[in-house]
Amino acid sequence: MFALKRSDFVVGTSPIVVVAASRGGLAALFQLCHLLPTNFPTAILVVLHTSPDGPKLAAGILNRKIAMPVSYAHSGEEPKPGHVYLAPPNHHLTISADGRMNLNQQPKVHHSRPAANPLFESAAAVYGSHVIGIVLTGGDSDGAEGLRSITSVGGVGVVQSPSDACDPSMPIAAMEEDHPQYILPVEEMGPLLMKLVFSKRQMSGMIPS
Repeated sequence: MFALKRSDFVVGTSPIVVVAASRGGLAALFQLCHLLPTNFPTAILVVLHTSPDGPKLAAGILNRKIAMPVSYAHSGEEPKPGHVYLAPPNHHLTISADGRMNLNQQPKVHHSRPAANPLFESAAAVYGSHVIGIVLTGGDSDGAEGLRSITSVGGVGVVQSPSDACDPSMPIAAMEEDHPQYILPVEEMGPLLMKLVFSKRQMSGMIPS
């Protein structure tokens, strides 16, 4: 786990969505995103566990299946609304104090690089209560501690129902580590995200109530 201090970051006001997925995660990401419109009002940052030396195929596959554009994140890039960003193989993805994305090759977390915990923890420190964290199917327990970081600052925790997951280990670990507000099949998450993002934008004053 990476040590983060809130004083090292600035707090964002627009909402952001961060996602953790591993085994079975590509199919789950399709189910999560395929109903979201191209004008989805915030960015979605994703850690999908992949082989360190594997080819960058996931973005291309998702681009052919969902309306929102999908690309691999680059250091210094600012997340754009209506865009899905994937952590590239063998790199952790985090959010810097200015809200830009950062890639690094610090030690593996839960045997993984990229890992979800660094992304979730940095998102919680930067965006506070404006983060929506999602843990999807996968082995091991990556994302559980990070999701707790998000809910502890008032963000929203969403977990795929273990019975709906290809591998329930990550969802179960997230449920045991924390008390996520939503546990549901991934197919139901798209409509939920629309409601949650609209609510958080309204709370931040970005949309008139």
